[in-house]
Amino acid sequence: MASVKQISADGTSHAITRDFVPEVPVALEFNGLAYAVMMATPTDLADFALGFALTEGLAGSAANVADLDVVEVEKGWICRAQLSGLGIEKLTERVRTRVAESSCGLCGIENLEAVSQPLPKVAAHDPLEPAAIFAALSKLRDHQPLTKQTGAAHAAAFCTPEGAILHAREDVGRHNAMDKLVGALASAGQDAGEGFILSSARCSYEIVEKAVRAGATRLVTISLPTSMAVERAKAAGLSLWCLARDDSVICVSA
Repeated sequence: MASVKQISADGTSHAITRDFVPEVPVALEFNGLAYAVMMATPTDLADFALGFALTEGLAGSAANVADLDVVEVEKGWICRAQLSGLGIEKLTERVRTRVAESSCGLCGIENLEAVSQPLPKVAAHDPLEPAAIFAALSKLRDHQPLTKQTGAAHAAAFCTPEGAILHAREDVGRHNAMDKLVGALASAGQDAGEGFILSSARCSYEIVEKAVRAGATRLVTISLPTSMAVERAKAAGLSLWCLARDDSVICVSA
């Protein structure tokens, strides 16, 4: 909490206290090799590391991630884990070239080919009822303590087909919140395809890709998607709903 000056339109000012959302460096190390450093909120970091490994393709399931350890250090946090399975090849290639996808964008020309790689097709699923979306939206704020405190965090939630929220995670970054949710679902043994994911953020292509790689079949976002997000969702067969409000929602692909 910090003391700041609030200035009104009429020029008057007074001191108030505000909480700011935590943002610190979080290093991700797999098999003793440094993979990435992300700026994130230091909550649910075990879920974050597991979800990151899954959505980055470093692990095929939670069973491929062992000995997960989260340690606070002087300048941030370190998440360490041991990987097994096919993801080890991608891990070693990343370390060799130091160029790969990041959790919040693209790094390097090499990724132009990587981003066009087809996503796996999502499983067959029932249509999502709009009433379930409205039900989940009405409950989302109850699962956003960090947002209530700071007004500056993103949330990702997993909801039942009826709109009940089973899991929710928050972070300063929308991609991180999604990774934390994916990790929480994997730890709980929850099939992401059995319900739908609700994201409080803008729907960029990365949010779609993370949802698909996590096994989700339906994604709802509070903001509009990008053109690439729409293309990737349709190609994968992901049901995508957007601009979700209390009284309306847009169906992009059912």
